[in-house]
Amino acid sequence: MPQLTPKCTPSWAPRRNLEIDHAFILQALEKMARSAPIARNVGRLSRSQVAAKRGLFKGKKTATAPAKEAAPTHTEKTVGGKANGEKRLVPTAAAKASKFYPAEDVRAPKVSRKNAGKAKLRASITPGTVLILLAGRFSGRRVVFLKQLDSGLLLVTGPFKLNGVPLRRVSQAYVIATSTKVDVSAVSVPESVNDAYFAKAKAAKGSKEGEFFGEGKEKKAFPEEKKSEQKTVDAPVLAAVKKVDNLAKYLKASWGLSKSDRFHELKF
Repeated sequence: MPQLTPKCTPSWAPRRNLEIDHAFILQALEKMARSAPIARNVGRLSRSQVAAKRGLFKGKKTATAPAKEAAPTHTEKTVGGKANGEKRLVPTAAAKASKFYPAEDVRAPKVSRKNAGKAKLRASITPGTVLILLAGRFSGRRVVFLKQLDSGLLLVTGPFKLNGVPLRRVSQAYVIATSTKVDVSAVSVPESVNDAYFAKAKAAKGSKEGEFFGEGKEKKAFPEEKKSEQKTVDAPVLAAVKKVDNLAKYLKASWGLSKSDRFHELKF
């Protein structure tokens, strides 16, 4: 009787050639995987750590984002009726105002249409007028008015040799104009003496600890150019002051109010 060779192996037959070592496959997968599993369906690394390990972000991105078409603000719809114009533009959702608004109203800054111009000079202040300073470092000092700068501030001088007031710019709101005048016709103010002349240079920022102990503070020397300009402006003013008796003493003396003074009755 001939032996029949079955086309397929019966279920009861031993499967020595088809046996699969699952432990071996798992070990191979662990070596290949970037995130080795700790337990079933649990990786050793997180999603962000795996992404960083893959390093796809290092490659050049050649894809370009498709251009977005601008959404129309209005759509055209047909309307029935002869008197309605047959067509009407209806705003879309992009053009409609939002139904929600913030609980607290945000104040918008008020737009001013005024242009800040040059302040008009008081009639009592003319070149050569002796002014009394009412505020600042030299409050109570008498100074000589030279001219009005482009910013509207007043350019004044002591002169420096008499009362220690250098070339300064002050607001006319903080001065008292006196009836005393000095002849300044011979004075020529250099063009370099303008608003930029009084601008201060920004100091470099230091540590708070160093500022507390006074570290890095060096006294800057006064520029020689400003010294020479001060002398050229003060020279003709001093010459004019010397021609008038007691005018130098008047400029040296400081002004102030006492308890019994009646300010409304004073005449300057």
